[in-house]
Amino acid sequence: MGPGARLEHGTRSRALTRDGERGPLDYAAFVRSAERAQLPPLVLVHGGDAQLVDDALAAATRGLFADPTLVAFGREVVDARDVPAEDIVRSAMTLPLMTAVRLVVVRHAQELAAKAATVIGEYTANPNPSTCLLLLADELLAGGRDGKPHWLLRAVPASGVVTLPARRGRALEEWLRQRAAADGITVSEDAARLLVEWVGDDTAALLGEVRKAALAGAAVGTAGANRQVGKREVEAVVGEHRLAGVFDLTRAIERRDVGLALRTLERLLVSEEPMRLLALLTSETRMAWLVHELTRRGQPAEQIARTLRRPAGVISARLAALGGASAATLRAKLQRCWEVERRLKSGGQVKAELAALVAELSSGRR
Repeated sequence: MGPGARLEHGTRSRALTRDGERGPLDYAAFVRSAERAQLPPLVLVHGGDAQLVDDALAAATRGLFADPTLVAFGREVVDARDVPAEDIVRSAMTLPLMTAVRLVVVRHAQELAAKAATVIGEYTANPNPSTCLLLLADELLAGGRDGKPHWLLRAVPASGVVTLPARRGRALEEWLRQRAAADGITVSEDAARLLVEWVGDDTAALLGEVRKAALAGAAVGTAGANRQVGKREVEAVVGEHRLAGVFDLTRAIERRDVGLALRTLERLLVSEEPMRLLALLTSETRMAWLVHELTRRGQPAEQIARTLRRPAGVISARLAALGGASAATLRAKLQRCWEVERRLKSGGQVKAELAALVAELSSGRR
């Protein structure tokens, strides 16, 4: 296969846990292996972070094809929603042409039907040594839609399973700065913090806003080989005015004004990404539950504000809005947010699902 395009097969797989036993790859180890072109013949990357899914594909492509002109000859990308498992395996068994190795990528791998387990299992037992079959699932498979682990987690050897990390808070801010640096953009700590606060934890949306802020910086003459994004650029692009409608929605929910909440939602859906709105609703619901729990444990508002890294005034307002809500009610609402997320990712009707969720969050019941 030549240098720069070597795959690790069978017992030679180097995915090791801390105690030296062969086990799942973490994301950082996957990227390092991809850069060295030392990937297992079958890799499953799964998690709800769409940006990291795309980054995983980019890392594998760069590692296996040092010459970008060879990507068109050596890489094939298919969608599991459109292509049956038999065709995927047939493609994986195809020998390389004009390249040392083939990369067969399957997006939305979670959509492979359970009946495909036999086909994938047979391929796993005897994979093509000149192909890396990369299965990309843009949702976490450990819990599964029915609460059970997806069959792919059993079909793919543990040494080829990569679970994407879920980053929050400071870890998310640091990831954003590091990922932006890879694009030649320097993001200040204040700018990263503000972006996470305003945009949420959708990494693709965060990176998109960073790139827009970099362009805004270019417009005022701050662009260069190492573009700078500070608080000023973030405010210019994201802007508090852009969030006014979103805050109107959360305030209407807090006040249990169902009619206003639904009207605000309908207006927001014209210009805002539905999954971003859902992420915000989930985040706000989770914060309400955490505030309730920390209050129940005896923590004062000031301490809760420090714990959750929110202004004390926000926490005080949240406490007032909770009223007599019980932990069980708040927990049920949070679970409802997760349920709607699963339904939307499974092809549910966006407006209907979000409207029902907003109505339930506003009602004070459940």
